[in-house]
Order: sequence, then structure tokens, then C-alpha cells
Amino acid sequence: MMGISIWQLLIVLLIVVMLFGTKRLRGLGTDLGGAISGFRKSMSDGESAASTETVKHEPK
Repeated sequence: MMGISIWQLLIVLLIVVMLFGTKRLRGLGTDLGGAISGFRKSMSDGESAASTETVKHEPK
């Protein structure tokens, strides 16, 4: 079993940069980062809303 070496990864990275260009890759990274931060924000908003609902529905 052979693993992926650093040289193979560098060659793949070079081919990807040549195919798509740095401008398109930068835009893709920005979009991906925005999506991840939006997902994290919605998850934290959902957790705070769930904890608020739990407090409202506690029997006395």
C-alpha cells in the first residue's frame, strides 16, 4: 500500500491552479468560508433557541 506523498499533492495542486486560476480559487474559498460561518451562526442560534424553549416549558 502506497500513500500519497507530498510531491504528488504538489503536482495535483499545481494542476488545479493551472486549470481554474488563482482568482476563481480565491472566490471559491471566500464562498466556502462564508457558507461555513453562516452554518456555525445558524447552529449557535438554533442551540440558544432550543435552550430558551426548554426554559419556557419547564413545569413548576
